[in-house]
Amino acid sequence: MSTAGKVIRCRAAVLWKSGAPFSIEEVEVAPPKEKEVRIKIVATGLCGTEMKMLARTDIPGLYPIIMGHEGAGIVESVGEGVNTVKPGDKVIILFLPQCGECSSCLNSGENYCIKFKQSKTSLMSDGTSRFTCKGKSVKQLSATGTFTEYTVVREDSIAKIDAIAPLEKVCLISCGFSTGFGAAINTAKVTPGSTCAVFGLGGVGLSVIMGCKAAGAARIIGVDINKDKFKKAEEVGATECISPQDFKKPIQEVLFEMTGAGVEFCFEVIGNPDTVAAAVASCNESHGVCVVVGYLSTTDQVRINGNLFFSGRTLKGSVFGGWKSREHVPKLVSDYIEKKFNLEPLITHTLNLDKINEASELMKTGKCIRCVLLP
Repeated sequence: MSTAGKVIRCRAAVLWKSGAPFSIEEVEVAPPKEKEVRIKIVATGLCGTEMKMLARTDIPGLYPIIMGHEGAGIVESVGEGVNTVKPGDKVIILFLPQCGECSSCLNSGENYCIKFKQSKTSLMSDGTSRFTCKGKSVKQLSATGTFTEYTVVREDSIAKIDAIAPLEKVCLISCGFSTGFGAAINTAKVTPGSTCAVFGLGGVGLSVIMGCKAAGAARIIGVDINKDKFKKAEEVGATECISPQDFKKPIQEVLFEMTGAGVEFCFEVIGNPDTVAAAVASCNESHGVCVVVGYLSTTDQVRINGNLFFSGRTLKGSVFGGWKSREHVPKLVSDYIEKKFNLEPLITHTLNLDKINEASELMKTGKCIRCVLLP
């Protein structure tokens, strides 16, 4: 029996308040409105951004909420005016929209779509959510919300992909892989023969390493306090790994001694103000480029010695690896199908959605690179 135009009742992981565990609840998912699409989620990744938000207590009005923004699924039904996808299509959900109309979308060198600012409210375009639970409206993280069996998103926040793509793998292209790989390829523009350093060896950090390797970097130094991650980092392309805890001097001094003049490209993939400062200071004085990939909150303040920039260093930000989401994600999926890169090393755990709290603990303890959840 067709569910189009009807409310769907399904399971979702709801976060009722800050500091609470996820609660598996029955939710009601409303039909899609104009320019919206309802999707059956097949696979969703637990991203470090969620882990940071779980630890925060300074976001008023956020709860209750369905988190998750890294997902892939199959179109169940479409709202009025949708013309780029149809029921049955495989799609990747995009936390970063591409409306195709704003100044950023129309600029070939930019990807920060103005609709993303609206998505930060965790509500749809009309200021409401498509989810209810126990009579209460439930927000959707970044107007997506993928920790559920079904979700509703705007048409400009999905990308149709090849029908043969394995959704339990390519869901990582929805955020983590694209963010890291693109930071090296697009934002930093890593050059052949260069030396790179990557601070933070989680799923995004490993994707940065993969991007550096693809760009032809000669030396890629992984930096993390968790040595259990070193083997995986070297598997995907790191030439060596170090822990700041093994040295009595600041890590930037260590990297300068290791390289002779500082690294040419440095990536901060943690989202820690102190690590950002260390990453900038690790760069080559005359032409070093530091890219901040890790999520920094609106309250984070970065203190950097201004003299570091007098010689020519560059500090850059990056969102979604510089990719234009709807335009480039299908191409990245095709590249994966053609074996131009491998996503499997990034996925260390696959669990059912009702094990989401177990997945969260694995991430907190550093025992997991990326966990894919199957609703």
